[in-house]
Amino acid sequence: MIRAKVIGAGGYGGVGIVELLLGHPGVEIACLVSATDTGMPASKLYPHLTGFCDLPILAPGDPAAQVKVDVVFTSTPDAVGMKYAPEILASGAKLVDYSGDFRFNTPAAYAEYATRIGLDPKHASPDLLPEAVYGLAELHRSEINTSRRVVGNPGCFAVSCILGLSPALKHHLVDPFSVICDCKSGVSGAGKKPNAAFHYPARYENMNAYKLAGHQHVCEIERELSLQAGQEVRVTFTAQVVPVCRGIMSCLYGQLIKDVKAAEVVALYREFYKDSAFVRVFDRSAAIGTIHVRGTNFCNLVVDVDERTRKLRVISHIDNLMKGQAGSALQNMNLLFGLPETTGLMRVGMYP
Repeated sequence: MIRAKVIGAGGYGGVGIVELLLGHPGVEIACLVSATDTGMPASKLYPHLTGFCDLPILAPGDPAAQVKVDVVFTSTPDAVGMKYAPEILASGAKLVDYSGDFRFNTPAAYAEYATRIGLDPKHASPDLLPEAVYGLAELHRSEINTSRRVVGNPGCFAVSCILGLSPALKHHLVDPFSVICDCKSGVSGAGKKPNAAFHYPARYENMNAYKLAGHQHVCEIERELSLQAGQEVRVTFTAQVVPVCRGIMSCLYGQLIKDVKAAEVVALYREFYKDSAFVRVFDRSAAIGTIHVRGTNFCNLVVDVDERTRKLRVISHIDNLMKGQAGSALQNMNLLFGLPETTGLMRVGMYP
């Protein structure tokens, strides 16, 4: 059995990976750690775990938290996982980090990201950056293997945009400077933290755009799409929060530079993702929404061509707490340990 530790177990990302690990046939949860909610069983903090996970939530410095494990999930804010990483790797464990700490392979690339979000541009463990791999399995499956020790889990908006646009950029269907990412997220994307802007009265019947000066996920979106295109890609990205609990819908556009029909692009997308169990491609007739991926690791893509304006249009749907977070983390863990990437993840959602 793979023994797992979750650091940041008190938050949405932490409880999300706990829920998934409980259903994984090859994993035992050995330890839960959090800077908050310490001293109580996980099932007291999250009563739905009663009888499934009653482990105590330990403080980071608790000696009881120093247990031998095979993998650690750091569901922590930026600049936290990088501080734990050397100790985790020295213990022989592998690391899947949820933040932006290991999404970039050089100190310069990390510094660009950190500066964008107002963090110290100096990485605490720069020697580990070259061996980290970006954890979007659909594009980096062969790189996320048993020889790897560090995976930087992708951002939620980034997952929806990169999966939605990669086939088009790879096949040079659109102008790489014409791409628009119009993205809407549920309130859970803000995490579990006290903030009056995300209390029910402030969110009910309210929608708004935010971080117009520059969203942190733009760096990874542009890098990954540029890798696919083989040339620089620049995107116009708008993040919005809408009054639902979970889910991301990204409406993605690009100016076509090839004369293609909608059916041809749908076929191209299906070929691109033929070996990716969690990406499902639909044509314009599909009545698809975020409810159809809720609680799952799937990304549903509606692919279309607006022939009147010669625009590519892709509508990408994910569950921000699953494919956008805990689901991708477990998918990455499976690859790190040589397991089928669908293990513990191939489950249907709930409807309605």
